[in-house]
Amino acid sequence: MKVGLAFASSIAINGADALTLCRRAEAAGFESVWGGEHVVLPDSIASRYPYTPDGKIPAEPDTPIPDPLIWLAFAAAAAPTLRLGTCILIVPQRNPLILAKELATLDQLSGGRVELGLGVGWMQEEFDALGVPWERRGARNDEYIAAMRALWAGPHAEFHGEFVDFAPATCSPRPVNGSIPVLVGGDTDAAISRAVRIADGYFPGEGDAERLGALLKRVHQAAEKADRDPKSIEINAMFGIQMMDPAAGVEQMASLGVGRIMIPAFFFAGDGGLDRLDEFAEKVMPLTRNN
Repeated sequence: MKVGLAFASSIAINGADALTLCRRAEAAGFESVWGGEHVVLPDSIASRYPYTPDGKIPAEPDTPIPDPLIWLAFAAAAAPTLRLGTCILIVPQRNPLILAKELATLDQLSGGRVELGLGVGWMQEEFDALGVPWERRGARNDEYIAAMRALWAGPHAEFHGEFVDFAPATCSPRPVNGSIPVLVGGDTDAAISRAVRIADGYFPGEGDAERLGALLKRVHQAAEKADRDPKSIEINAMFGIQMMDPAAGVEQMASLGVGRIMIPAFFFAGDGGLDRLDEFAEKVMPLTRNN
């Protein structure tokens, strides 16, 4: 079982702290670091955040959320073995040709270590601020991924869709291994369908073991219905409440078929945080090697 440090970019926003965090995480045995994304947090948000009971995002207006790709580029040099992921990138908000270039550049610089964790967004107010259509963002997302994969596949690519349309063109550099793994985030039926159709991995927000198990059963069923091997979809799961008993949490996640547990970096923020990270790693990393 792999262990990722989720939302790492939000607890280490200056250069020195980012270097230290990534190096300590790498030395402790973490396999990957991840950055989240919101370009802006509007002062007034009526949209419901899907991962808290009250529907409120657990962030203050000035909570730091660095651009994940820029932060990960910095991390890539600091810790040369860590994989670099987004948790998540809101793909429909970005120009897909520019994003294809950015991701491929980061992948080349890091020697093929990039993973694109994506979501279609839950906050309409942010889309409005960016001037990006909220409607049909799911369809837009899927077409953007298809267009980026076309550009990554080789030179002289062309794409003709509803949202993206370009004549033969070449985007270089391209990813080290020909493409970049895609993880789909979200707990909805649409997210499950998207994961089965276009993704290499699935990253639900649900952390409760019973509800997560039911969610993953739906993924399994959807994959089989689509004639896809469910094992071809790597499961990434948030390790939150499990921090109360990490050893039992690892066994629990392993029993559900989780391939990577994602540890929120917020557990290691503030004074003594990196010492807590080391203590966690000493207790938990040996357990993950057996699962």
